[in-house]
Amino acid sequence: MLTISQVSRRSGVASSALRFYEEGGLITSQRAGSGHRRFPRAVLRRIAFIVFAQRIGLTLEEIGAELAKLPADRVPKRADWARLSGEWTKRIDQRIAELQRIRSGLTECIGCGCLSIDRCSLANPVDRAGRKGPGPRYWLG
Repeated sequence: MLTISQVSRRSGVASSALRFYEEGGLITSQRAGSGHRRFPRAVLRRIAFIVFAQRIGLTLEEIGAELAKLPADRVPKRADWARLSGEWTKRIDQRIAELQRIRSGLTECIGCGCLSIDRCSLANPVDRAGRKGPGPRYWLG
């Protein structure tokens, strides 16, 4: 069993975030007689999974749903992790495409016209994009 500070050091995740993850049901601990949290070593894998999932854009709610698919009666195996992460390929590809689109437009226009103010009347006459809704409409689709 590991203390919260040991888990924080080993995972690179702040203790406050670990408490937040626990409150959200993403990780669990046991309480020692003193009331301090004690985490099983397997929590380090779950935390790595959480951090990875956040980096590819999953919300904490989505991460919780994915973690719920893991076996509760044993430590997840490579096949368990592969099954979950394999479903994310489409999401990663969409993210890559979006970032490439943003990169290509970075020097031209971000959708509101503020980077192309001198050409805005050509790209967005009479605020045509504004009629489509708030925000950077060209980027939101």
